[in-house]
Amino acid sequence: MTIEETADFLEVSLRSAYRYEKGGRVPKLALRALRERAARQVDQPTSASFRFIDLFAGIGGLRLGFESISGRCVFTSEWDSNAQRTYSLNFRDNHKIEGDIREYSANPGKIPEHDVLLAGFPCQPFSISGVSKRNSLKRPHGFLCDTQGTLFFDTAQIIAHHRPAAFLLENVKNLENHNGGQTFGTIMNVLQNELGYHVQHRVISSEPWVPQKRERIFIVGFRDPTDFDFDALEVPDSKAGPRLKEILQPHEEVDPKYTLTPRLWQYLQDYKAKHQAKGNGFGYSLFGPDDVARTLSARYYKDGSEVLIEQPGNRPRRLTPLECARLMGFDRGKRRWRIEVSDTQAYRQFGNAVVVPVVEFVAKAMQPHILKAVETSGKPVIRGEVPIVARPGSELAAEYA
Repeated sequence: MTIEETADFLEVSLRSAYRYEKGGRVPKLALRALRERAARQVDQPTSASFRFIDLFAGIGGLRLGFESISGRCVFTSEWDSNAQRTYSLNFRDNHKIEGDIREYSANPGKIPEHDVLLAGFPCQPFSISGVSKRNSLKRPHGFLCDTQGTLFFDTAQIIAHHRPAAFLLENVKNLENHNGGQTFGTIMNVLQNELGYHVQHRVISSEPWVPQKRERIFIVGFRDPTDFDFDALEVPDSKAGPRLKEILQPHEEVDPKYTLTPRLWQYLQDYKAKHQAKGNGFGYSLFGPDDVARTLSARYYKDGSEVLIEQPGNRPRRLTPLECARLMGFDRGKRRWRIEVSDTQAYRQFGNAVVVPVVEFVAKAMQPHILKAVETSGKPVIRGEVPIVARPGSELAAEYA
């Protein structure tokens, strides 16, 4: 439950509920009521069609996409503590968020069985020289050599051990051209030739779904042959996509702290003028309600220069964290997104995230092929009703063990 729901359930003030959360004494009657509520939740089944794991999870954008097609997350890994906090606030889990993935790639058996693997792994350079040398000597080589020391290596280790029916990997558009295309070539060689998956990739822009031009590469792999055709997937027309006015808060609701200071605004104007005089395109970008924004980056907290919003007065403003949540598709429709970290951390988290409606679009296209693969798999799979269990090591788990 949220803090607000807990306060309503216990019929106490919101202040008292926050005091309980921070370790304050909880009355015995209230504690008993909460335990009974939790026990009922333990026994409550939920429907799921397949299991997936969420690696390099960030704040859970990939997870939202695959929960939308009845997937159930059984394992999460994210090393950043602030991202963990946001993730845990927005997902009610029966498993804790694990940290460094390298502990699990070294011993993949510690990860639960799953049908689909999701990973937004960071792009790192691979050592190509060793590969070239082995090629010249006509010696075999594998991902243990090609990608060791990179986070893709850890992802590959887990795929090799568990052999999930499918995976979805996400990265920046430039992955295809990184290091002259050699990095991407190594990744595809590992996935296709060494792990034996049927792999397709495609760059998709977020413009049809949110008022932001954000291009990302999605790599889809199936263990067995399927009819899935990424290239044939029809993406909605970006010209019909939403505009910023659909995600911006009313001016009167925006805290003045998001307006640039006179000093920062003058600096950004001078910086842009200096580079324009040299024929460069560097500098801030200003957007109105009928525009589509540039890509939101993890550095947005520094000055907000890539997406500044026009407003009454002499100076523009940054997006608020809520507007970022909307711009990335986390806060959308009936889905609300809780943000209880600093603005700096919120900007970093959204700048590093995936656009959720894009993932939902890809997940929906993959869904029939995932379900078919799960049905024909020889591995144990979820069938219909899946009990929610207490988190291992929790007080509830101990009491109801």
